[in-house]
Amino acid sequence: MIRTERLEKNYGRVTALKGIDLEVERGELFAFLGPNGAGKTTTIRILTGLTRMTAGRVTLNGYDIEKQTLAAKKEFGLVSQYINLDSELTLYENLYVHCRLHHMPRGSIGPRIDSLLNHVELEEKRDTTAGELSGGMKRRAMIARALLHSPGILFLDEPTVGLDPGIRRRVWALVKKIQLDGVMIFLTTHYLEEAELLAGRVAFIDRGKIVALDSPRNLIKTVGNWAVEEIKGERMQTLYFDSRHQAKRYAAGRENGFAVRRVNLEDVFLKMTGRKVQ
Repeated sequence: MIRTERLEKNYGRVTALKGIDLEVERGELFAFLGPNGAGKTTTIRILTGLTRMTAGRVTLNGYDIEKQTLAAKKEFGLVSQYINLDSELTLYENLYVHCRLHHMPRGSIGPRIDSLLNHVELEEKRDTTAGELSGGMKRRAMIARALLHSPGILFLDEPTVGLDPGIRRRVWALVKKIQLDGVMIFLTTHYLEEAELLAGRVAFIDRGKIVALDSPRNLIKTVGNWAVEEIKGERMQTLYFDSRHQAKRYAAGRENGFAVRRVNLEDVFLKMTGRKVQ
C-alpha cells in the first residue's frame, strides 16, 4: 500500500532524509518512530502530499504521490496530532462537511456517517457540538472522519497524545478494530508501549536514515529480555540480560538503588542511537 524508493529531502544545505526505502503492506499496522529532528515529520508530510521530495519516489496503492496526486490522496485518511474539528458544528455536521468535500453521493452520506458513529461508539453524540466533546471523543470523531471515504490507508499522527491512560486504551482498541477491517495503519507515536502493543512492525528513523525495521519482539531480542537499572552517582545505568534469573543475580550484588524490569522498545532505540524517542 505504501512504497518509498530512495526518498530524499533537502532543506538548503541540510539533508533531512537520506534515501528512505519502505514497503508497508495492505492491512498492516506499521509504527514509524524517532526523536525530534530525525526526519519523521518530513517523511509523513511527503507521504501525504504536503511536502515535495528532493529525490526518490513514493506510491500509495500504486499511485505516484507527485504525478498522480489526487488519486493518491483518495487512498488515505489522515488523523493529525492537533484537534481540528469545527467546534461550533455538531459532530454530524463535521462529518457531513467532510463527505461533501470528498464528493460522496448524497444518498450514501447519511448511512456512512451513521455506520462510522456506531463504529467509534459516538452515535449518541451526533447532535452534540464538537466543542462540547471530551478529548477522547474528539480523537474518535477525527478517526471516524478520516474513514468516511473508505480509504485503504489511515495515517495516525500521535492519535492518543494528551489522553489519560483509560481513554488511550479505548482508542487502542478502536485502532485494532479498524486494522481488522483491512485498513493499513501508519502510526507515529511518542508512547513506546503503544507501538509495542499495536504494531506488527516498527521502523526507527534517526538523522534521516532508517536504523532498524522489524517486529517489536525481534527488535527487543537484539538488546535482551530483562534490564537492570542502577543509580551510579547522578546517572542511571542500564544493563541488559537474556533471562530474569541473570538480571536478578546481578542485581542481588548491588548496593545502590536498582530496578529489574522487562526490556522495551525505548531500550532498543536508546542503545542504537543514544537518544530518546520524542
